[in-house]
Amino acid sequence: MNISQEKKDNLNAVITININPEDYQTRVDKAIKDQAKKAKIPGFRPGMVPATHIKRMYGKSILVDEINNLLSDTLNNYLNEQQLEVLGQPLPQVDNVKEYNWDFTDNFEFNYEVGLAPDFSVDFSSRDKLTEYNIKVDDETLDARIKNLRKSYGKMSNPDVSAEDDVLYGDLKQLSPDGAVFEGGVEHTGSIRLDQVLNEEIKKSLIGLKKGDEVVLDVQQAYNNDAARIAAILNVDEETAAGLKSKFSLTIKNVNRLDEADLNQEFFDKLFGEGVVTNEAEFRAKVAEEVEAMMAQDSDRKLQNDIYKYAVDKIQFELPDEFLKRWLKATNEKLSEDELHGGYADFAKGLKWTLIGNKIIKDNSIEIKYEDVLETAKRNLDAQFRMYSPQPIPEDQLAQYAVQFLQNKENANRIFDEVKGQKVIDYIKSVITTDKKDITSAEFAKLAQ
Repeated sequence: MNISQEKKDNLNAVITININPEDYQTRVDKAIKDQAKKAKIPGFRPGMVPATHIKRMYGKSILVDEINNLLSDTLNNYLNEQQLEVLGQPLPQVDNVKEYNWDFTDNFEFNYEVGLAPDFSVDFSSRDKLTEYNIKVDDETLDARIKNLRKSYGKMSNPDVSAEDDVLYGDLKQLSPDGAVFEGGVEHTGSIRLDQVLNEEIKKSLIGLKKGDEVVLDVQQAYNNDAARIAAILNVDEETAAGLKSKFSLTIKNVNRLDEADLNQEFFDKLFGEGVVTNEAEFRAKVAEEVEAMMAQDSDRKLQNDIYKYAVDKIQFELPDEFLKRWLKATNEKLSEDELHGGYADFAKGLKWTLIGNKIIKDNSIEIKYEDVLETAKRNLDAQFRMYSPQPIPEDQLAQYAVQFLQNKENANRIFDEVKGQKVIDYIKSVITTDKKDITSAEFAKLAQ
């Protein structure tokens, strides 16, 4: 067997593998004998089918399978031995495929295109500067959070007339252009939350309504053509929702209002535990503390995104773009040319970030230990459990869940990549300069748009 590499340029190469009968004959003979032992063919006792009979019936397909297996093993071993960092996967040169007899005496030649990872250096230092935001909750954001908390623990009532934050429960019926109910059209009895109506003029038209009132509603205009939200309101799929141009009649069956809970000790104890908060000032301070803790996570996410964009822009190198596009098409048969063209730039940025991360990990001998992966899995699972219950899971039980979770290879790989990505971010943060800046939550929300 002979294997060689021809470099087309610094990013592209062709690997040629020549296979002779002596390279594959032993493998093929063994595969035929193994098949003979397993075959169940009329006229022969199990395990007693002659190998020559198997070769005559299935020889060519067995030969093709073994050649493919040999090629895969040879190519992988060669890439490892030569320490070639390839992008994507090697692609067979189909335009150069020769015709073979597949008669167990052929000499085969196969050519593979490979995309090579570029050679580059990473030179982050204190001269690289990014802004890290310290978000301070403003009164408007704090008041909105307190309002949500009070409503979460409030009581439902049914006022006579609808107000700004009420929920209208009623019959929605699709209308024809002449204003009559469209026969066979969409009809659904459901709820409309006034605080989710995006068009202010339409929202005003829904205030002051009472049971039995009927209004005409343009759902597309009311929700700025948000197909997902319209689909949920009308109980249809998103494709149907996106295509709806008709107006709807809304007949009010009930007005629902969630009254805010009183700011009393019972409410404080439900939220924070008995006696932790005893008055409104302490309550506001506690909520502000929790909101700012959540905003600190938002700030960290923004810094991570800024580091990603900065790194991809700063560290310049080329990719074997044409090869990668062919590889993406070869491995995603349903990928259209428009999708490939529109999505390749983001794919290339993601690949560049991965290569930068790999370089940082290698150059700085950064270890990714099982303990790091386990702790990350525990933290993620704990966050999921807290969505359903505020009570923390005992540490030993959480650890057991995490170990079971990581036994799934896909889960383990995903958490490993998460830990790896965080270590890359932490390294960059440790060497660049981050200028701290105080900012209100409202100002930060504009930045994050």
